[in-house]
Formats: sequence, C-alpha cells, structure tokens
Amino acid sequence: MDFQPMKYIYQPAANKDAYTLLLLHGTGGDEQDMLPLAPELATGFHVLSLRGNVQEHGMPRFFRRLGMGVFDEPDVHFRTHEMVHFLKELSAKEGFDLQKLVAVGYSNGANIAGAVLMLYPELLAGAVLFRPMQPLHGIEDPFETSRQQPVFMSSGKTDGTVNPAATAAYATLLTANGFRVSSHDINTGHNLTQQDIDLAAGWVKENFS
Repeated sequence: MDFQPMKYIYQPAANKDAYTLLLLHGTGGDEQDMLPLAPELATGFHVLSLRGNVQEHGMPRFFRRLGMGVFDEPDVHFRTHEMVHFLKELSAKEGFDLQKLVAVGYSNGANIAGAVLMLYPELLAGAVLFRPMQPLHGIEDPFETSRQQPVFMSSGKTDGTVNPAATAAYATLLTANGFRVSSHDINTGHNLTQQDIDLAAGWVKENFS
C-alpha cells in the first residue's frame, strides 16, 4: 500500500503511561486547529494532533468526498488504513500506548475517527465525535468491540450539513456493535460551541480519570 506519512504535533505528558488525546480537525483545518481544545478537555494526557493527507481546493481533509455529505468510501477505507498504519509507527517512535488513544474529532475529523471505530473496532480507547456523519455504509459483517469503549457524540439541532435522523441511526449502529454511546443534541448548527466542549470534558473525566 502506498501510505504516506502525516504531519503531526505531539506533546508528551509527564506520565508516560497517560492516555493520548488524538486530535482530528475539520475540513480546512490543520494540526494546529484543535490544540487549544486539549487543556479544556483533559489534563495530564499526551496530545497528538494530525493533519489530513487529502486536499480539497487547498483545504486539508482526512478523506475525499464526492459532494457535500457524500463520501468517497473507497478513499475512506484507504485513508483510515493509512492513518492507523501511521499511528502504529508513531506510537513506537514517540512511546505512547496505542491502546490508550482517545480520538477527538470535529466534522471530517469525527468521521475519520468513526471509520477507525468501524474498521479497527478494538483500537481506540474511546472517541469524541463532534458533528459526526456515518462514514461507511454497506459493511455487512459486524464490527463488534469486546472493549465496550465509550463514544461521545454531539450534533447541532439546526445543522444544515448533518441529518439528525442519520446521526441517531449512526449512534444506534455503534451501540449495536458494543460501543457505549452518549449522544447530545446542542441548540446550534454545525459550528462547535462551548457547550460541546464542556459536555465532552465531563465525559472524558467520567471515563478516563
């Protein structure tokens, strides 16, 4: 496979055995975008922030799309495998525990995190999905996890990008495959709010402290 390395920022914690926040930006963001959220979500964690390898009109993304809300699913598969391959190599280089990754993704970043849940269901320790959409369809085989990892999802009640019914179905699918999903509907659109961050911080504290 012609996997490419990813641009990243890694900030190690004092405790080498700490969990790692894996930050994944939305379309047009980069590895700097989500860093300010890290201290609001958790303290004492390693922080790893990635930049997506795909470009859309000069804007970084984690996988290609065919239109608004229409994903290039073969590319979702490829880019998910590419990212996980990179994470495995980077964990050996930087010394973080691959089994203690907590993904935090917004929009496109939430969707690549969701693809990891579906294609590598045992990998992540948990995931925060802000404004997620189900990244893959037509996966006929179950993708159960035996770890029963917690997953936080928050959607916007007036989000013009994401169908609320589809988000509910996505949460049901993850729950049916063994994930412990906490869903929140925020009174906003596709933008990230302080309420999202505060709810997610409480969820991180409840599940990883």
